[in-house]
Amino acid sequence: MISAIMSDMIRYFQDDVKRINHALKVYCFASLIAQESNADARNHQIISITALLHDIGIKEAERKYQSSSGKYQEEEGPPIAREMLMSYDLDEAVLDRICFIIGNHHSYSKIDNTDFQILVEADFLVNIYEDSMSRESVQNIREKIFRTSQGIRLLDEMYLN
Repeated sequence: MISAIMSDMIRYFQDDVKRINHALKVYCFASLIAQESNADARNHQIISITALLHDIGIKEAERKYQSSSGKYQEEEGPPIAREMLMSYDLDEAVLDRICFIIGNHHSYSKIDNTDFQILVEADFLVNIYEDSMSRESVQNIREKIFRTSQGIRLLDEMYLN
């Protein structure tokens, strides 16, 4: 199922290779953190799908609002993700959770569970590099956002050691 959803995401973004690569990198880090955290099968599925689709609303946000703002991504992403995932045999609670995380993935005060936390940490591991963030910014993100020992280890190894 994950490879099929990955293919759906690639088809959706078409020639936007930057966005496709971003989603794939977030997926890889999220999967690694989930595996090292011993996430159960249900949470691993939620984390994997959410990582692949977390920015799925960006195309529509840019079309409607000429902006890739996190606010607009959160608004536009869940309906697109839900429609994309309807053809898969997902439990309704899993689908709702995926859409909740996609709809709030830039609202860090709404992080309410490990699945959401892992997605945010994986997204930051990629965004720090893609946005060429300063060491001071990385240290601030570490203190304010990161909570899992696996995510902290990756952040330290990649950016702070």
